[in-house]
Amino acid sequence: MGQVPDLPLIVRYLGCRQYLDTFEAMKALTAERNDKTPDEIWLLEHEPVFTQGQAGKEEYILTPGDIPVVKSDRGGHVTYHGPGQITGYLLIDLKRLGLGVRELVTLIEESLVETLDHWGINATPRSDAPGVYVVNDSVTSPEIAKGSKIASLGLRVRRGCSYHGLNFNIDMDLSPWSRINPCGLGVKMTQMKDLLDTPVSLIEVAEYLANILTKKLGYNDHRVEGDHPLLCSK
Repeated sequence: MGQVPDLPLIVRYLGCRQYLDTFEAMKALTAERNDKTPDEIWLLEHEPVFTQGQAGKEEYILTPGDIPVVKSDRGGHVTYHGPGQITGYLLIDLKRLGLGVRELVTLIEESLVETLDHWGINATPRSDAPGVYVVNDSVTSPEIAKGSKIASLGLRVRRGCSYHGLNFNIDMDLSPWSRINPCGLGVKMTQMKDLLDTPVSLIEVAEYLANILTKKLGYNDHRVEGDHPLLCSK
C-alpha cells in the first residue's frame, strides 16, 4: 500500500436511496475525480431492487415480480438490495493508495469478517466466490460449512479508481432472495438478525464497519458527512 495523501477519507451516510440515482452519482464522481479528490465510502440502504452484474445471466433472475431489475456495470452476478441491508460503496483511488483490485476485495471481505466477529458470528470468505459466508462449525465439509451467505461483493474500476462495493444483510425481509439465484451460486442467504439473540441496529453495524474499512485502507480517521443510514420502510 502506498502513502496516504494529505486528504481526508469521507464517509457519507446517505439514508434510503433509489439504486439508479446512486449508480449515476457514483459514475459521475468517478468520471470527474482527479488526484486531489478525496476517497469516499457511501453507506446507505436501497429501495427494493435486483441488480444484474456484468457476469449475470438472465436465467439467474427467476421470478422478479414487482421488484425492478437494473443492469449494472459492476462485477459479479445477480443480487438483491433492500431495506435492512447495509450497502457500502467504496469510491477509492486505488492507484494513489497502491492497492490492486484483488487486494481491495480481500480488504472488504476481511472488514466484514471482523465486523461479524465483533458480534460473535464466525464467518469467512470463499476462494471460489467473492463475498462472506457464515461458518457452521458442526459441518465437516469446508464448502458446505460455508453455505449461508451474509454479504455480497461487486466492484468496477475505471482509471484506477473503484466504485460499487458491498451488500451486508442485517435485518431485512429475506424472501426476495428466493426470486433469484443469488450470485449464480444457489446459496442460502442469511442475516445478522437471525444469528443473534439480541437485535443490533444498522447504525451500529455501519459505524463499526466504517471504522475497520478506514484503518484497512490506511487512513487514521475519516470525516463523517450526511445523516445516519436509517431507515427505508420495510
